[in-house]
Amino acid sequence: GYTSMLKIARLCFQLSLLLVCPLITVSVSHAAEPGSSEKTLLLVDDHHVLYRAGTRRVFHHANAYAENPVVREDQPWELAIAWSSIYRNPQTGLYQLWYQAYAGERDPRKTHRCVVCYAESEDGIHFTKPMLKLHDFKTDRKPWEGSFPETNIILLASGGYGDRYCNSVLYEPGETDPARRYKMLYYDFSPDENQQEWPGWHAAFSPDGIHWTKSSRNPLNQTAYGGRTLQPLFTEEDPYKEQWDKRKNFMRKQWLLPLSMSDAVDVFYDPKQKEYAVYGKCWLNGPDGGLAWKHAMARSSSKDFLSWSAPEIVCSPDDEDAANTEFHNSPVFFYNDCYFCLNQILRARGEAVGAKADLMHIELMISRDGIHWDRPCRELSFIPQQPFSSGGIFTNATPVFLQDSIRFYYGGYTSGAIGGGSKLTDASQQSGVGLATLPLDRFAGIRPIELSAQSTLKKPLKNIGQVTLKPLDLKDIQEITVNADARKGKIQVELLTAAGFRVPGFSKTDAKPLTGDSLTHPVGWKKQTLKDLPAGKYMLRLHLDHAEVFAVTLKN
Repeated sequence: GYTSMLKIARLCFQLSLLLVCPLITVSVSHAAEPGSSEKTLLLVDDHHVLYRAGTRRVFHHANAYAENPVVREDQPWELAIAWSSIYRNPQTGLYQLWYQAYAGERDPRKTHRCVVCYAESEDGIHFTKPMLKLHDFKTDRKPWEGSFPETNIILLASGGYGDRYCNSVLYEPGETDPARRYKMLYYDFSPDENQQEWPGWHAAFSPDGIHWTKSSRNPLNQTAYGGRTLQPLFTEEDPYKEQWDKRKNFMRKQWLLPLSMSDAVDVFYDPKQKEYAVYGKCWLNGPDGGLAWKHAMARSSSKDFLSWSAPEIVCSPDDEDAANTEFHNSPVFFYNDCYFCLNQILRARGEAVGAKADLMHIELMISRDGIHWDRPCRELSFIPQQPFSSGGIFTNATPVFLQDSIRFYYGGYTSGAIGGGSKLTDASQQSGVGLATLPLDRFAGIRPIELSAQSTLKKPLKNIGQVTLKPLDLKDIQEITVNADARKGKIQVELLTAAGFRVPGFSKTDAKPLTGDSLTHPVGWKKQTLKDLPAGKYMLRLHLDHAEVFAVTLKN
């Protein structure tokens, strides 16, 4: 049965942890033959394009799984489910999922208000929640009242001033210390070396993704908390403030740091910069200079996962955004020489003072250096909303890359993007972890425009266009494939010299037409092969006739 197969897969996975494997990054799109290598040129921007004529770029959204959510709130400690991370072991196929479960006051212990839970799956669709003897749960709230000595909770909060929040997990099979192959960043409150409590990022490490040890260096940094509308402090002032709240009868605490990242963390390894990187929300000052106005996107980096640089703002809402727009969080992943951000765009109900920010969609953003970001598809919701995620969608930095598709797992709930309120405890509340898929490399495609009728043309052209790539060194390239949809037409690939001259035997008329829909159309010519090319650099020109092209792959 499925449960037995899952146990076998899990056992095989745990055995594989005993082996030290090379570090796997998501920059490799799909498996190559032994001894070969591939380079995929994504056409999500014009980074690889010299110029194109008679074309336009079209962005595509992922397709949400119809039976979402794949993980539902069905345990006493799962009042609401949101942040998540996932990893799929390429050897065993086992999916490991970590997700945040908010329990509120169901358990009176502060450490149990917001926990990290664990689930696993053989196919990435049917998940089980193993009941472990790591952390218990106790509640007197109906219908869950009772004591639960076995749960799927794997990490508790520190029990400080505020709640533990979010969970970003990174798996590194090449880590030399087996106890640190799984790394987690999360947000919490705990005392520093001077016993002063601070909110900030916290780290935990694990050999198997289930048994976690918190870092002795927590908190790793210091972040702002509270202080909305207050003016920034002067340089000599202490950022920590206390004030007794007479109305609520408790000591209100504030940590007033300027240019501070906030309470969400998404981490990945940046192979270009050779460092760990966090992209997340960072507080901006308001029109009057007051603190905690709205969030932008900032970056922080580390070489050892423990010491993090001061945050650098890299993108923020601008003149093209509605005035009530902010970035809820901005997880980033690196793939095929490109940085992608699944930015959580948050908008308030209105501009009235105190309006709740509860409308959110996911915007795909693109960068080639991780610092300068393009926002070419602002109004396209990359992950469509479904009933369970109508209030908020919480993306992460851990897409799963399969042979023919990319899977995006995300949290969602109905009670509003920032949660809380009466809806959170209402019987109609839904939440869980959802799944959306995208055909491999099809973030965006280039297709011909309907009509080109410039005076420089002898006659109008309908649905005809061409894309000319920058010169490429084709030495040792054995095969070229094109990811394209040509069901309604065809694509012909020709070669030009770096100076722009056509190469005999490799022209448009010599090319074998590519038809149909395929992730790997093989490029070929009627009489010549790539082995017949003299040494040098060449430009690939893709002639599009009622067709759309997404990527080009060069294989040694």
